[in-house]
Amino acid sequence: MSQLQDFIATVENTAIAESIRESDVLFPFIESIHVIAISLVVGSILTLDLRLLGLASLQRPVNRLTSSILPVTWGAFAIAVITGLLLFISNASKYLVNGYFDAKLGLIAAAGLNMMIFHGISARDMAKWEQEKATPTSARVAGALSILIWVAVVACGRMIGFTMDSL
Repeated sequence: MSQLQDFIATVENTAIAESIRESDVLFPFIESIHVIAISLVVGSILTLDLRLLGLASLQRPVNRLTSSILPVTWGAFAIAVITGLLLFISNASKYLVNGYFDAKLGLIAAAGLNMMIFHGISARDMAKWEQEKATPTSARVAGALSILIWVAVVACGRMIGFTMDSL
């Protein structure tokens, strides 16, 4: 048995993982909190992305919109990560062989990379363009890409639930 398999077996055999897995109430409760948190993450990100695309909140400068939304985004993301980890430990070995789970994690990483590129390249000149209704092409591309990635994250998340029992 490999070290990863040993680690996964250890994680799955913890008291908290067993409680989540065995409870008729605990898993659905954690999953519900996870879905609400993801909804807040995606909803808050979509608000900013739609502004970058010039489709919403045109009266608000991008920087002001970002500073008001990011605390909600990061707080909800932290809750989503914590609840996601709790769901993961309940059946880690099954999640690790689920392609939708792998895709979801990869897409979340891609969303993070997109955000870093946006803030590192496009947003450097934000003071020049943030009052404009039409954002630069690079900002619009980042917004469109973000929307596509987060929709795919949600779709993969739903598919995890539909495919876990077949593993």
